[in-house]
Amino acid sequence: MAGTIQSIERAAAVLRVVSAGPRGLTLLEVSAALGLAKGTTHGILRTLVDVGFLGQDATTGRYEVGDRLTALGGHALDASTVRSLTLNWADTLASRAGEQVHVGVLRGLEVEVVHHVFRPDDSEQDMRTGLRLPVHASAMGKVLLAFDPSAQAQVLSRHQELRTHRTVTEPGAITRHLEAVRRDGTATEVEELVLGQAAVAAPVRGRGGIVVAAVEVSGDVERLCDGRGQVRTRFVTQVRAVARTMSRDFAA
Repeated sequence: MAGTIQSIERAAAVLRVVSAGPRGLTLLEVSAALGLAKGTTHGILRTLVDVGFLGQDATTGRYEVGDRLTALGGHALDASTVRSLTLNWADTLASRAGEQVHVGVLRGLEVEVVHHVFRPDDSEQDMRTGLRLPVHASAMGKVLLAFDPSAQAQVLSRHQELRTHRTVTEPGAITRHLEAVRRDGTATEVEELVLGQAAVAAPVRGRGGIVVAAVEVSGDVERLCDGRGQVRTRFVTQVRAVARTMSRDFAA
């Protein structure tokens, strides 16, 4: 059986991202959302404009859904599908890290925890599956926000809740954090959501490179962080590696 065609998958991902933007998206926003080079992204956008699937505002340069494609389905996956595709690798990550693991998807401006693996010890822990987390104050939220221009625009346009004294709420600071996420491929939060807790997350990508979920390691600051208050490199490396493996399963 012939394999999938990468260029078509990427074009489909571009259409989904642009269709989710309430006011259209720029070339840079689309490129950042999908992790594609600007030249590659521009070529796809121009082709989609030429065939009428997208339009470009002559004044702002923003790309919008064209007349020939007035509605597109969303890219959100069913929670049970995400859980089934990440189940084994989330268990593996928890075992390697020795900490609890969460898998989450974007639901509006919150992250829904669709899978939770307990820390592999005998300590008392609460099941968090179904819990909703704020995107601006959680590691998984930052990952999902960084690659969703529509959600990012909404977050930056309104006041965000201060969950602890370390929560980042200033729009300029949030923007810098998200730029770092796109650059590094991971997001961290240290006591921004809950005092004494830290987490590191990475994106899980589906076909065409679109981010469909996030996976994180979460635990006590004293275990996850070094003396400078930074998440230890080994956890960052472990999360990034498992996220890449999960992405291959989603794209298969």
